[in-house]
Formats: sequence, C-alpha cells, structure tokens
Amino acid sequence: MSRADHAVQLFQGGHACSQAVLLAWAVEQGLDPALAARLAAGLGGGMHQGGLCGAASGAVLVLGLVLGGEACVTKEGREPVFAAVEEFMRRFRERAGSLDCPEILGCDLCSPDGLAKARAEDRFASICEPVVRIAVEILEDELAQG
Repeated sequence: MSRADHAVQLFQGGHACSQAVLLAWAVEQGLDPALAARLAAGLGGGMHQGGLCGAASGAVLVLGLVLGGEACVTKEGREPVFAAVEEFMRRFRERAGSLDCPEILGCDLCSPDGLAKARAEDRFASICEPVVRIAVEILEDELAQG
C-alpha cells in the first residue's frame, strides 16, 4: 500500500487529516504512533478555528520531524525546515486551491450549519480525502528531492 493510500485509509478510519498525514511517517521516523496521533489531534479542521488545513499542518510536523536535525534548536538549524515548509505551502496551495480549511471545504466546520453542510454533502470524503492524498504526495516528492 502506498503512503498516500495508507494516510487516506487512516483518515477514513476516523483519524483527523493532520493525524493521517503525520502517521504516514511516524514509525519510519521513530515516533510512536499513539504519541504522533496525540501530537496532531488538535490540528484538524484548521485547528478547529477555521485556519490552516489540518493536512497541511500535519505535513509541517512531518517536515520538522524528517528535516529538523539536532541543529534545529538554532535559527540557522531551522532554515532547511523553513525552506521546505515554504515550498510545501506553495505547492499545496496550488493543488488544493487554498491553505485554509474553510476555503478548501467550501464551508466552516466551526459553525453548526457549516459542519452540517459538510456532513450532508459528504465533503470529508469528496474533498478532505483528496487533500490528505495531496499533502502526502507533495511531501513524498519534496523529501525525495532532498
């Protein structure tokens, strides 16, 4: 199973988009899956505030995990992570149409009406699943390039 398929399967199984993306790398990077799920739990749905898409937030965690070596405690040491995040966000915005959860979904999950609309129109399957896949595909490509 591909990493993207695995992430989508996790999302379909009840994980938040942020968790699904992070969990696609957790074990390989030595991060306990239960701990990874806890770390990313508050990021789904735009941090439940209608902000940055949870799949993109999970991707930022992956970039820090993979690229943030011991030097990441200094400004200079974080530069490779910052550069990768910038590139990821550019590509994600291009493919997903936005960085913000409500813009991607076409409704605001923070409002009862928006959440009801997302559920009634099955936007989690039709929109969020492809966005989880997009995040993982961009990460795979970016990390393969070094």
